[in-house]
Amino acid sequence: MSLLTLKDVSLAYGNLSLLEKVNFNISSGERICLVGRNGTGKSTLFRVISDIVQPDEGEIWRQDTLKISYLEQEVPADTPQTIYEVVSAGLGHVGQILAEYHHLAHTIVPSSSTSLKKLAELQHRLEVLDGWNINQKIETVLSRLSLPEDKKIGDCSGGIRRRTMLAQALVSAPDLLLLDEPTNHMDIKAINWLEEFLLAYQGALVFITHDRTFLKHLATRIVELDRGNLVSFKGDFDYYLKKKDELLREEARRNAKFDKKLAKEEVWVRQGIKARRTRNEGRVRALKELRKERGRRQEVKGTVNLVIDDSDLSGKRVADLVNVNFSYDKQALIRNLSTTILRGDRIGIIGPNGSGKSTLLRLILGELTPDSGKVIMGTRLDCVYFDQQRQQLDLEKTVRENISDGKEIISVKGRSRHVISYLKDFLFPPEQIDSPVKTLSGGERNRLLLAKLFTKPANMMVLDEPTNDLDVDTLELLEELLAEYEGTLLLVSHDRTFLDNVVTSTLVFEEDGKVGEYVGGYEDWIRQRKPTGTPDEKKSNKNKERYRQNKERSKLSEKKKLGFNEKRELEGLPDKIESMEHQQKKLEQAIGQSNFYQQDKKTISQTVASVKQLQEELQKAYERWEYLAEFET
Repeated sequence: MSLLTLKDVSLAYGNLSLLEKVNFNISSGERICLVGRNGTGKSTLFRVISDIVQPDEGEIWRQDTLKISYLEQEVPADTPQTIYEVVSAGLGHVGQILAEYHHLAHTIVPSSSTSLKKLAELQHRLEVLDGWNINQKIETVLSRLSLPEDKKIGDCSGGIRRRTMLAQALVSAPDLLLLDEPTNHMDIKAINWLEEFLLAYQGALVFITHDRTFLKHLATRIVELDRGNLVSFKGDFDYYLKKKDELLREEARRNAKFDKKLAKEEVWVRQGIKARRTRNEGRVRALKELRKERGRRQEVKGTVNLVIDDSDLSGKRVADLVNVNFSYDKQALIRNLSTTILRGDRIGIIGPNGSGKSTLLRLILGELTPDSGKVIMGTRLDCVYFDQQRQQLDLEKTVRENISDGKEIISVKGRSRHVISYLKDFLFPPEQIDSPVKTLSGGERNRLLLAKLFTKPANMMVLDEPTNDLDVDTLELLEELLAEYEGTLLLVSHDRTFLDNVVTSTLVFEEDGKVGEYVGGYEDWIRQRKPTGTPDEKKSNKNKERYRQNKERSKLSEKKKLGFNEKRELEGLPDKIESMEHQQKKLEQAIGQSNFYQQDKKTISQTVASVKQLQEELQKAYERWEYLAEFET
């Protein structure tokens, strides 16, 4: 069933045409990935669909009562509201009541009869509107995205603000969900949860992402916005890449044929006086149309020209970490870490947000001192550091000034380059280089920081989340560059495909400040790690694991018979499961009581945690029962 249709929609800003007679249809249940280079107008198309921006011409049809939620790429501005209040605002009237109840419950004075009366009134209204079940949805999303519900937005980082707006979009359960780079500033655990959530989502989804793994897992259709036109590709990402390459080759062939014809006509019209006297006026008019058509053509946007200026080789040992410990605010971030980094290593660093990945980089760079243990750096090191906050860029200065401090000529790989020519390699047109950096998009700022760093000779690169906001084409070029880089690389990233294609080993932040060391990239770590992951990690790989177990069971079932103890275990499992289900039901009924959320937060948290633990134990019991029963039959 069609939810929304765009017919011959056009939109331009000045001389820049972003949409040219675009036709687009979104149907219920679709998961569409919108792809395209940075600056092509993907976010603008989302604003047109959301009715935030009106097109210059064309028609937009929306289904009656169509509910749209839109996660924008920019983070929200400062506001005195708490995270809970912002997220609940996505639920309209019920959300307002929940926010009011939540605030009053946390600030109430027990001796105030007025406040108690108001609380009781709000409680009654929530019971009528099924508000407690809705509140449970809010609590679940806040927990999954690791959001501190009572923290004010104005006191939060850009990453937390963005996750807050994502939570607001998710809890409202719209008919059409628009997500612009939803995985930015999210760790792998949260990304895996988001994938599971969206796979089960019943509404239509249109999303923009640079995360190719996320794209491959979710998209049922890929739509590309290229030079004002939308082209739809049925099938997976690999099929899209293949068809896109074919279309570009065909376009280049047509353009070459057209240009050859135009050149021939230009030669004809410039012939001598005699030829001009007898020339065909119809042919002249046709030439004018050819010139107009050539003028309207938008060329394929160029690719970034990435080159690293290598310095002399460093010593063989780049860094030795010996029993390194580091704590922050009484929390152990790194515990007894010992590892050796050798010249040429390409190491990926993986872990949840706040686990200590950036701290580890700063310890290695000497910006922090460990509480105990030693960090011994090697010799002849020339290091460049890409920090995820991009603090090396001065937002008030221009693009040119950030690269060259006002100079016209810079040195790159031992030769002089004009700053305009160098910035063109990173897709900055001449008219943009004197613009303040604060006017650039996130992807443009990332490109500028890469351009700044790559002017410096380096035999060691430390990159902290370099992939945020970059388009897929630029990501793939950066991958190729780093894969061929002969120096040492330390890379923090939540982009699973990027890690797999670049690094040769991983340092993974596990529980209680422990850091595990694994060979290979992200997928290699998944295969090697011990089966002690968190419940969320187990859930994200549940289908693959059950498929593997079923294959093993089918092979073993012909050979194995149950022993005495296993038979007794099988006989006792139904009663055990029944008891656990009864206990789970009692806890869920307690949570469903209208006064449940009036208790202290510790009691609420313990009850919710108990339900979660029972669910996990029940799942294990069911799987064990299924496993043993197969050998019994």
